Amino acid sequence: GWSAAAEPAGGWASVFSIYSGGADAPAVIGAYTWDGSALVFRPKWPLAPGLHVRAVFHPAGSAPIETAFDIPKAAPTAEARIEHIYPSTDALPANTLKLYIYFSMPMRRGEAWQHLKLLDEKGAVVELPFLELDQELWDATNTRLTVLFDPGRIKRGLASLNEAGPNLTEGRSYTLVIGRDWLDAEGAPLTQDYVKKFHVTPDQREPVDLTRWKIDAPKPGTREPLKIAFPRPLDYALLQHTIRIAGVAGKIAVAGEETEWSFTPDSPWREGEYQLQVTSTLEDVAGNRVGRLFDVDTFRQVSIQLDTPVVSVPFRIGAQ
Repeated sequence: GWSAAAEPAGGWASVFSIYSGGADAPAVIGAYTWDGSALVFRPKWPLAPGLHVRAVFHPAGSAPIETAFDIPKAAPTAEARIEHIYPSTDALPANTLKLYIYFSMPMRRGEAWQHLKLLDEKGAVVELPFLELDQELWDATNTRLTVLFDPGRIKRGLASLNEAGPNLTEGRSYTLVIGRDWLDAEGAPLTQDYVKKFHVTPDQREPVDLTRWKIDAPKPGTREPLKIAFPRPLDYALLQHTIRIAGVAGKIAVAGEETEWSFTPDSPWREGEYQLQVTSTLEDVAGNRVGRLFDVDTFRQVSIQLDTPVVSVPFRIGAQ
């Protein structure tokens, strides 16, 4: 039943104001329109999705009328899902060191251990198989999480291995379960639960040996990829930046359950000699590096030990 013949001396804001934030927050800036039957406020800037807003009306001679509401959040343009888990193979050595979980969208930090479970073949939860760090190991984009198996239950001779046993037992099968209630950075859950089943093979306790790599060199004058085959899976994330061709720019791809690495040059190959440069920090899935074991058995002598941070392997493109 309220009406106004003209704008009040104090302006329409003296009658009707919009607030966002706490009690001391100033009124939202905007423009008013009176069409003879309704007073309409249009904010100068759009009200952000999820914002809590109060609208206060001061009719003359009556108590203020207040309404609070939330600006609806926009529907997400894409739903978060798990795109890959590495190692991608379903046969993992008993001393597997880490898993990489790749998400399609940035995820919330600090919630990983609430949503990760490892089950044995009977469906029972494996107690504390992972190293549950308070500072979770996310990449800069919050789309890749590194999950470490407890190293104390991998390295031989440590009390935690003797008392609690290994994280994974050779010959048994396991299931990694990731719950869909894990929220992304926008507060939306995953599209569905994710399950990775795998069985456990014997420990892998050999250094990464470059002499066992098979290099398939392309033809000169082409942009065919250079391909390398490994005798066992290597660390997916490290394969992205620990192998390069000296002086050649191009793109890297990893396939074959991390047993194949390929490099496609930006420009055609020229005939001649090249150097494959491998950083010695490259690891297999058990943490064994180039020329160095992750778990050195003190009762055996390690005959291979490389101190050079980068190892060069020559190869040729074209006729000898």
